[in-house]
Amino acid sequence: MATHVPTTGQQIPHGSGGGHAHHTDYRSIRHWWLRAAWCSAGGVLFGFLLPFFLRGIFGLRPLWNEQVYVTTTSIFSVIGFLIGIGCFDWWGRWMVGKHVDYEDHSFHGATSWRDYLRVNTDHKVIGVQYMVIVFSFMVISGSLAELVRTELAQPGSQITNGEGFNTLFSGHAALMIFLVIIPSFAGLANYILPIMIGAKDMAFPKLNALSVWMLPPAGVMILMGIILGGYSSGWTAYTPLATQAGTGTTLFEVGVQFAGASSIMTAVNFLVTIITMRAPGMTVWRMPLLVWANATTSALVVFGTPFIAGSQFMTLFDRVMGTHFFDWTNGGDVVSYQHIFWFYSHPAVYIMMLPGFGIISEVLATFSRKPIFGYRAVAFSTVAIAVLGFGVWAHHMFVSGMSPWLRIPMMVTTVIIAIPTGVKVFSWVATLWRGKIHLNTPMLWALGFLFTFVIGGLSGVFLGTLPADIFVSDTYYIVAHIHYVLFGGSVFTVFAGVYYWFPKMTGRMYNEKLGKWHFWLTFVGFNATFMPMHWLGLQGMPRRVSDYDPRFANLNLFISIASVLMVVGTGIFFYNAITSWRSGPKAPWNPWRGRTLEWLVSSPPSIFNFDATPQVVGGPYQYGVAGARHAIVFAPEELGGGELTETTHPTILVVAKDTVTGKSLLDATRELGTHGLWRFTFVSPAADEAEKQALVRRHALAVAVLGEAGIQASGKVVTGDIVQAIARAAQDEQAHEIMVATYPLGESQWLRQDLVDRIRKATSLPVSHVTVSHKESRATLDEPGLAHVMVLAQDAVGGDALLDEIRRRADRSPARFTLVLPAEVPTPAWGDEANARRSDAVGRVHAAIEELQASGVAVQGEVVDGGILAAAREGVGAHRPDEILVVTTAAQDLGALRGVARDATVDQVVLGAGATS
Repeated sequence: MATHVPTTGQQIPHGSGGGHAHHTDYRSIRHWWLRAAWCSAGGVLFGFLLPFFLRGIFGLRPLWNEQVYVTTTSIFSVIGFLIGIGCFDWWGRWMVGKHVDYEDHSFHGATSWRDYLRVNTDHKVIGVQYMVIVFSFMVISGSLAELVRTELAQPGSQITNGEGFNTLFSGHAALMIFLVIIPSFAGLANYILPIMIGAKDMAFPKLNALSVWMLPPAGVMILMGIILGGYSSGWTAYTPLATQAGTGTTLFEVGVQFAGASSIMTAVNFLVTIITMRAPGMTVWRMPLLVWANATTSALVVFGTPFIAGSQFMTLFDRVMGTHFFDWTNGGDVVSYQHIFWFYSHPAVYIMMLPGFGIISEVLATFSRKPIFGYRAVAFSTVAIAVLGFGVWAHHMFVSGMSPWLRIPMMVTTVIIAIPTGVKVFSWVATLWRGKIHLNTPMLWALGFLFTFVIGGLSGVFLGTLPADIFVSDTYYIVAHIHYVLFGGSVFTVFAGVYYWFPKMTGRMYNEKLGKWHFWLTFVGFNATFMPMHWLGLQGMPRRVSDYDPRFANLNLFISIASVLMVVGTGIFFYNAITSWRSGPKAPWNPWRGRTLEWLVSSPPSIFNFDATPQVVGGPYQYGVAGARHAIVFAPEELGGGELTETTHPTILVVAKDTVTGKSLLDATRELGTHGLWRFTFVSPAADEAEKQALVRRHALAVAVLGEAGIQASGKVVTGDIVQAIARAAQDEQAHEIMVATYPLGESQWLRQDLVDRIRKATSLPVSHVTVSHKESRATLDEPGLAHVMVLAQDAVGGDALLDEIRRRADRSPARFTLVLPAEVPTPAWGDEANARRSDAVGRVHAAIEELQASGVAVQGEVVDGGILAAAREGVGAHRPDEILVVTTAAQDLGALRGVARDATVDQVVLGAGATS
């Protein structure tokens, strides 16, 4: 086990534990953000003064050129921010010759939410930072999309003019691509991938921190571009529009450069981590498919991203520095921009898809409980897509005016690249075939992805065919296709991954019902929004225009209304994520029973993931294979060392007698058990057979309560000398430690006998002590996992037959009972005779409860004025039982009683007759 749960039940935070020396930076968050603000302001000033002096020195006229100053101030403001927030502190000290600690972990790990607001070198913290940034920009980008749909709800001008409309959809596309989809996969992989390969961190933690802190200023630049003039040339920044544009396009291009630099640094980090830091035994054919996908994607980023960086630099130079790369009036080539841009941007489609393919492989295997069909074929197809992806770029340019001879080979390669993608789809479907499907929320998103991505893939085959592409080019058919690929294909996989690893990342379980609402609203809203766009495109409605033919009005209104469903679904997601992270049920270490290494560490993992390096011994998807395992993970010395697997748990003996069902004891075991590491064995000494039966019933109650929380537990009744019996049980169970539950000091016979110390000496195991009050031990359990039975017994209370019947019910299945005695008192209800009857009834109920509790039954009781129907009505309203048991000496008509029982079942036992009706 990579991280263990200490015996106090306290969860290890990200900022503690691990095998390296660790201390926390003492400076406050306020210090860093004030420094970032000052350095950003200094960067703006430097960026203004630098071109002012250079233009003055070299005699460049005019002295004021807006685009030059916008470029330099925006670049140096971002650099200043990165310096101020602390990204370069360690490197700065190293460059000026100061002493640096290569094992410095002062910026590593998080002990509170504030640590997520500063530079941090822990890959898990960085993963969370990525996801917070991603979802923040998703809200902004989604808002821009809704403004686009508001404008298109009816023909004519609704909220903006044509130029404003261009800015809205351009900003939406740029943010979704550069600040949402691409970095979302980097965020999930940052958290999961190092653990998945058995590493303690990323190869370059400080570079990792720099890459994530580049994203917020990059996003701010793109947003400022929307506000300060916009960029109507679209997210593709096509020339000559881009070379003729102003401040908005300049800021967009600066933002894209920083986002691209962040992407390249992350990709290099992933490649080095995957190549050099895999656990012993993890060969390439034992790597999970998510690792294959991220390795391939990282290679695409490293080789492809410089091309879009080059295209944006060249465009920026044309506008700011007077070059003529794409200025056709001075010998430039406009079409060459598209060749450079799409040579990156079509592989970028796979940068936005391949990590999602890896996520889908993980989710489908886990929730179908089957090995991935054709594991090697899926892995090879991932590499094939990456290689072929660089040879299909020009299918985006069939109507651009490029050389006609290039169209046919590009059409052929486009069709060929569908083959490895089809291999993946068929492998996923074969994995599902005859699997034991579990329709949890991650699985729903994975299945939704299969549906939407296949539609997007099929429409892509049509668009790769030259005649069809020319016919539908620049229509809403293209809009439908790209959204089925990038939203239905990428965003669906992001949500599948977020739900799948949410328990691992947060240590909390999300609300499954809200997760399913999120999926269905998004799935229905998505298909209702984008499916009709295929028809609009085939009918000739052009994209990227704010007005259209009135014959498309009704369908556009329907699309705009349908898009609101996705907004509602996303709102549910944010509510679910925030509330679950704050107060959701604690997550076990392996809620999905996954086989990959990240499920063999605690939730969330400790600061350095693994206390001992794991040993990989098999494939990651061997579900249903007897005796198969992916890795051997070793326990730390404080857990006794040795191997821990996904199916073994150290045992804690819980020594208790009357205190077995005390709330303090159950809370203590539940706190430990919810971490998923321990199993519990309740051990209780019995003097005779009657006491043994009572203890068996108490054990059944405790086991049922813990079982509802997903905690393994069992019970054992022992006889003879208590210390020796516990020592034997500890040896039989190979116990790791012992908990002893007693009454408080002065009330406990065990404490007077010094039992805790005697057990410690006899077993040589750590022994902890839990105190349970008499009141707790006698209180009726009101816990999930126990059925509630209300017993109505008018004339049977006081007899042994009633008590035997309740005991039989308790032995049949663990339950808590409420014994209700209807007391038909004479009028006036406050008279002496009425009070005497009540006192007699209370005495009989009290005596019955005493005897039942002594025999291990969880029971409470009350007396209710009136007949059996009145007692049932009041009891149902007060207690909401699952079952009503009517115990009488003569059969009764239960029709009226069933009428007031609400959802409870009604049963009758006729004592003496031996019959149940």
